[in-house]
Amino acid sequence: MKNYTSVHDVADVAALVNEALEIKKAPFAHKELGAGKTLGLIFLNPSLRTRLSTQKAALNLGMNVMVMNLDKEGWALEIQEGVVMDGTTVEHIKEAAAVMGQYCDILGLRSFPKLQDKEEDYSEDILNKFIKYAGIPILSLESATRHPLQSLADLVTITEKAPAGKRPKVVLTWAPHVKALPQAVPNSFAEWMCKADVDFVITHPEGYELEGSFTDGATIEYDQDKALAEADFVYVKNWSSFQDYGKVLSDGKGWMMTPEKLKVTNDAKVMHCLPVRRGLELSNEILDSPSSIVIEEAGNRVYAAQAVLKQMLESL
Repeated sequence: MKNYTSVHDVADVAALVNEALEIKKAPFAHKELGAGKTLGLIFLNPSLRTRLSTQKAALNLGMNVMVMNLDKEGWALEIQEGVVMDGTTVEHIKEAAAVMGQYCDILGLRSFPKLQDKEEDYSEDILNKFIKYAGIPILSLESATRHPLQSLADLVTITEKAPAGKRPKVVLTWAPHVKALPQAVPNSFAEWMCKADVDFVITHPEGYELEGSFTDGATIEYDQDKALAEADFVYVKNWSSFQDYGKVLSDGKGWMMTPEKLKVTNDAKVMHCLPVRRGLELSNEILDSPSSIVIEEAGNRVYAAQAVLKQMLESL
């Protein structure tokens, strides 16, 4: 594996999931693989789980890790080509990415969308320019349209906890929020579930349909109660409209996941990528109950990242 930006970079999804589960049993078994290698983690946006889990995964593999919050510690970055830099930007992405490539063997990048221009965000301009100019493998720590490390950890968790002898039903349900959020996590989750051996349903109010290429193979159901029936896993997440780009179309009344809603499920396990707004996206009762597996899910972020980094190191 050279770059890791989506499920499309993975040759065998089931094999990668199984590798992550094997690594979980023996996290230091490959610590010689990263000896003398450096992972750079570049953040243009905040992070808790992604930063800590990826850093721990790299350390488990024997790598050195350098972390930079570029939005706070670096020069203002110019992205556009062919411009005269006589404004507020100080360094062009061409030089910045290329210099990082001189210092690192693998470079992780996190960059959120602005949610203002659909074409700009979905072009993945920043991610693609790092791939073009860094000259080394690029690991997505979340981009404008996807969060592949989160999605791999989600699938690892579902595989680990799926009912024996049954193809699990997985439901992605939209949830209320106080502000417009990107589609990256639901896009990515949908893309991975459509590649997995699960019965996958997405439920949301009308107007919150994701871009079709991410949901090919999923069932779309606007009735949340109908979607939740006999579900084994319920993945709760807010996202803003793709069609009316970046907009919040509903106050979300009645869409928060509660114990009452879970009664129609198959004693479903409830998932969320975190951070979660308690009492808004998910009820306190669920988050504090055995139904919630959000902490285990977050824990699996380490082994998902480690499986990816292992394959990237093996390709150097």
